[in-house]
Amino acid sequence: MSAAAGSSTPLVTRRAQARLGIAMVVPMLVLMVVFFVLPLLSSLYFSVVDFNGLDPDPQFVGLANFAELLTDPAVFPALKNNAIWIVIGTAAPLLLGFGIALLLWTVRRGALFYRLAFFTPFILPAVAIGVVWGWIYDPIRGWLNEVLRLVGLGAVTTGWLGDPNTALFAVLATAVWASTGFVVVIFLAALRTVDSELIDAATIDGANASERVWYVILPQILPVFLMVTTITLIGGFSVFDIIFVMTGGGPAGSTEVLGTYAYANAFQLNRISYGTALALVITILAVPFAVVLNRLQRRFSLYRTGA
Repeated sequence: MSAAAGSSTPLVTRRAQARLGIAMVVPMLVLMVVFFVLPLLSSLYFSVVDFNGLDPDPQFVGLANFAELLTDPAVFPALKNNAIWIVIGTAAPLLLGFGIALLLWTVRRGALFYRLAFFTPFILPAVAIGVVWGWIYDPIRGWLNEVLRLVGLGAVTTGWLGDPNTALFAVLATAVWASTGFVVVIFLAALRTVDSELIDAATIDGANASERVWYVILPQILPVFLMVTTITLIGGFSVFDIIFVMTGGGPAGSTEVLGTYAYANAFQLNRISYGTALALVITILAVPFAVVLNRLQRRFSLYRTGA
């Protein structure tokens, strides 16, 4: 009897673990279906019909919306602005955030204050950030031009958001300011896992500061570096809010990206289907980068753990 009871105990335990696992997974599956699968299927449907937001029975047009993308003269300038945003909007926060994290790494007094100071812009609403920086860039009363005049650089003052040559980079600078704090906090957490003995050994061997960073520190936090790169890079594809608030895609389309152009078509011109096709293109372009970076991150993580 005792042997039978003993043999049934592991079976009961496995069943309980299975039920617990299902109970924990089901809510996530429901959320994924509701907020990802269903919207994706809906987007696929609207991208192959001609829906204006009112017609209850839109006409099926197949791939006509995607074919129009190839001849739309506004798509490629928007894609170019996305590419600029992806390159600068990814590289600048990474470099600035990593540099600041290295400077704060050994700081003990006031460390919490510095983390809060750098992280606060990241948690602020994009609308608030856009409005405040719009005041800063104001050509008449903005303090950026005032400071430039005070230091004798009045010749370079301009209407930063009204000049097609500077508008995109002005908005991009705002986005970099807002996102760098997130990178700083993540890298600070990652740097606390770095083996200090390896750094001491490299110092004894004569490695300078840049060599210690490149050959000792960076390899140890590379999975985290790739994770942050993935987040910031995907944000470059899907950027919308900060541009919409500060310039709305203007002036003269100089800050138009695929996200703002898709919004304009879908909700301002009532071309729901064409706007949906543009949004799907953003997803199609972003997914390969996310997959590659994710695989690299997993590979380096397994390498570090020796798996």
